[in-house]
Amino acid sequence: MSRMESISETGEYTLAWKTGMDQIGKDVWDALALSAGSPFLEWDWLHLLESTGCVSRQTGWMPLHLTLWRGGDLAGAAPIYVRTDSDGEFVFDHIWQEAARQLGIEYYPKLLGMSPFTPMPGYRFLFAPGHEEESLTKSMLYAVDRLCQRAGFSGAHFHFVDAEWGARVRRAGYGVWQHQGFIWENPGYRDFEDFLSRFTSRQRKTIRRERKAMRDSGVSFSLYSGDQIPHGYMDLMYNFYLRTNRQYGPWACLHLNRAFFWELPERCPSRLLLVCAYQEGEEDPVAMALLVHKGPKLYGRYWGCRKEIPYLHFNTCFYQPIEWAIRNGLGSFDPGIGGAHKHRRGFRPVPQYSLHNFFSPLLQQVFQTYVPELNRMARQRIRSIGEEMPWRQGEGDRSQDTGDR
Repeated sequence: MSRMESISETGEYTLAWKTGMDQIGKDVWDALALSAGSPFLEWDWLHLLESTGCVSRQTGWMPLHLTLWRGGDLAGAAPIYVRTDSDGEFVFDHIWQEAARQLGIEYYPKLLGMSPFTPMPGYRFLFAPGHEEESLTKSMLYAVDRLCQRAGFSGAHFHFVDAEWGARVRRAGYGVWQHQGFIWENPGYRDFEDFLSRFTSRQRKTIRRERKAMRDSGVSFSLYSGDQIPHGYMDLMYNFYLRTNRQYGPWACLHLNRAFFWELPERCPSRLLLVCAYQEGEEDPVAMALLVHKGPKLYGRYWGCRKEIPYLHFNTCFYQPIEWAIRNGLGSFDPGIGGAHKHRRGFRPVPQYSLHNFFSPLLQQVFQTYVPELNRMARQRIRSIGEEMPWRQGEGDRSQDTGDR
């Protein structure tokens, strides 16, 4: 084994670093990952990113996954990457990078735990049932910290973490940086009209007008689960993905390739939902949105269109998925980060968290000095957006969480 794959003993457990998902069996990994809430920690998703070349040393995402073994059984695992830049992380750490530059500290490489290019909460270390997760988390974090110090990495970071698991990591000494996301929640709506009844009269009329605009424009919708997606549609979805991202120029998020989209339906069919908008008289979709679901959770991922039609985005990415989630009894829908318009369509602001440990005492001091104010500003933003939710009187008390932690 290379130095980066060295093995160390932790009592009855053995820790091993792996340089790719293909070094870890799908069945043994998924025995841990399938019970986790996030679909983006499952073997097929992570392996597909690697096998299609989206994640590699060349793209600045060198896999270095941590595994914990008890005899021949996988007891714990964590997808981890050596990073040489911060593209595709969606936790914008330029403030710490600039501080490191001014202090004469090399910021890269760094070690990162997250599902690449996926700003969706739920990252955590994975464990098999029957193991003491608190102590094993500490053992795995010790291995992370020791590797960083040996290899000269500036820090270890975990992004979009599961809140419960994140609390364990904070107890182990990592600092928390709070961010703002959005969530739609389903307390048991009977249908879309029941959902609309929660809004003020004015906003109900706005949403109904936006939905009616589709009929007036001759746009209808079809939704396909992974094994029903028509042949060739994922190729179209990739084209839409390209078109959407190219509009953002240097801020584009073009991290995925055509092969990744081609292979998704075969590799992850039970996780996919494709929303297709068709305009009357045209055979091919005018717009598409690709979503991922697992258990009671739905996640918005990628979207695009061939032409600009008023309210097409809201209907394709918000209203159609919400209607599908209600019909199928899902409990929540994370539409993705960004977009101040989301709260007007029923997505409330919520806290999200990243965790950080810098190995330079100076850089760690900078983080500890400034992150409390950044967290205060994030909490204030969450409160401010929450106060603007267009709920009718008496509807604003459900599931409020301003992230005051």
